[in-house]
Amino acid sequence: MNILYDDFWGTLLTHSGSHKSFRPLCTLSFRLNYAMGGLDPWGYHLFNLVLHCCVTAVFTGFCRPLLGGGSWSLLAGLLFASHPIHTEAVAGVAGLWLGGSLAAATAALLWKEQGVTVLAVSALYDIFIVHRLHLWQTARMLWKWRNKGLLVSLACLTCWGVILLAARFYWMGNKPPNFSNADNPAADSPHFLSRVLTFLYLPSVNVWLLLCPDKLSFDWSMDAIPLVRSIDDWRNLQSVMFYAGFALVAWFGLSNSQKNSTKINEANGKSHTSNGKSAANGCNHNQNGYPKDSPKSNGYHKPQNTLPATGNVVVFSLGLLVFPFIPATNLFFYVGFVVAERVLYIPSMGFCLLATVALRSLFIRCRSKCSKAFILTCTTGVVLLYSLKTVRRNQDWQSEEMLYRSGIAVNPAKAWGNLGNVLKNQGKLAEAEKAYRSALYYRSNMADMLYNLGLLLQESERFSEALDYYKMAIGSRPTLASAYLNVGIVLVSQGKNEEAKRAFHTCADIPDENLKDPHAHKSSVTSCLYNLGKLLHEEGQHEVLNEVLVA
Repeated sequence: MNILYDDFWGTLLTHSGSHKSFRPLCTLSFRLNYAMGGLDPWGYHLFNLVLHCCVTAVFTGFCRPLLGGGSWSLLAGLLFASHPIHTEAVAGVAGLWLGGSLAAATAALLWKEQGVTVLAVSALYDIFIVHRLHLWQTARMLWKWRNKGLLVSLACLTCWGVILLAARFYWMGNKPPNFSNADNPAADSPHFLSRVLTFLYLPSVNVWLLLCPDKLSFDWSMDAIPLVRSIDDWRNLQSVMFYAGFALVAWFGLSNSQKNSTKINEANGKSHTSNGKSAANGCNHNQNGYPKDSPKSNGYHKPQNTLPATGNVVVFSLGLLVFPFIPATNLFFYVGFVVAERVLYIPSMGFCLLATVALRSLFIRCRSKCSKAFILTCTTGVVLLYSLKTVRRNQDWQSEEMLYRSGIAVNPAKAWGNLGNVLKNQGKLAEAEKAYRSALYYRSNMADMLYNLGLLLQESERFSEALDYYKMAIGSRPTLASAYLNVGIVLVSQGKNEEAKRAFHTCADIPDENLKDPHAHKSSVTSCLYNLGKLLHEEGQHEVLNEVLVA
């Protein structure tokens, strides 16, 4: 596999059926793991765990200039380290320097498509944390071309983002990826209202997973989250509440970014007063609307003895939560999933930072020791609950069987089907058959499941039943070459050679366009041609055999 021309799954990027996931650095890391330890999963998990520890340490350090170097930055790090939403990303084996941020954004994009959003996060950090501007100052700056250092920085980030996205789109053949209906049912819905309402609802589901990660699953596709089909669906109320709450938090951040900055000692839970007034948020501004300690032109900053305004940190936290999640919203292009816990890894940083800012503000405003003790107790309880849930969730990821059994409650069709494959590999054919039939009970048109059940029945020498399921699989997916191959093999065993030849011929004529796995398709077509040639040779039809070989 060529990491520069193939997608993450080994298909040529320009192929019509490619996943379009261009992640060469990620693929390179797997190759390095394989070179060091082969297919032993221990090395892969260790690498993921070390990366998570490094990210947690960097995130905790990143929070120091935002929250102070005391217990609050530690709390943000603990929330991030213990959050159960990271289990899939970790357990599953899969200074603001402009030049550095551009290089890091490029590298991030080569690891995962979501990485390009770091440029938008960098722009927010530059505006609200480094320069400590508020929204209206930023608007005036852009309109009147003030603070040229910041303008150059933002222009570079924007241009580099456009270049990266254009290069990325060109490299994958100037075509978006194609996904099946089961991967993202809303994207395939013919009703515009259903698509809109469902896509508006899904972000609230993701945020709820961050708030209360009680029900987690390895897969949220198919009917795990039913489509929102009408206005009177009660889930629309959840969507309205979510966007209203988000708007309130954003309004709070933007309206409070103009107030005085938080003193360092306040970050550790002690309110500092000056001239009888509490210095709670933001720094003083001069008549031109810029912070006194922020120069207008060069973008260099002296060490400051105050933290950024609480409102500024809130706005930045929301940006860190929202921008990395935008690629998963189906806003600009359809994605191959409904909900994916792994894509919440970076947004969870914004969530943890926002939660810590809220707790810090609440703690500072409480006057009684009992109230502060209650807040600390509740916070400790949340961290402990997150930790316990993470430990419990990791137990689900110990083996394929445990993982798929844990997903039955959320996505029974997919979970039962995958569990059937595991049980079959373990030699538990009766249990595997039951699992396949359970999967088909929830979703009867799954071609892969119909094929797998047919294969199991064929191996059990129940040829007539196997043939029926192969034909149903072909009915659900006419391009499933492996089903035609096995239909032909079963028909040959039953002495129905003419029907078998028709099946082999049909298989050989199926193009590989828009297929997810063209390599497997090519292998099945080759096997079909081999079996067809063998059958023709046994019948003495050498002229026909020569025509097949030439074709």
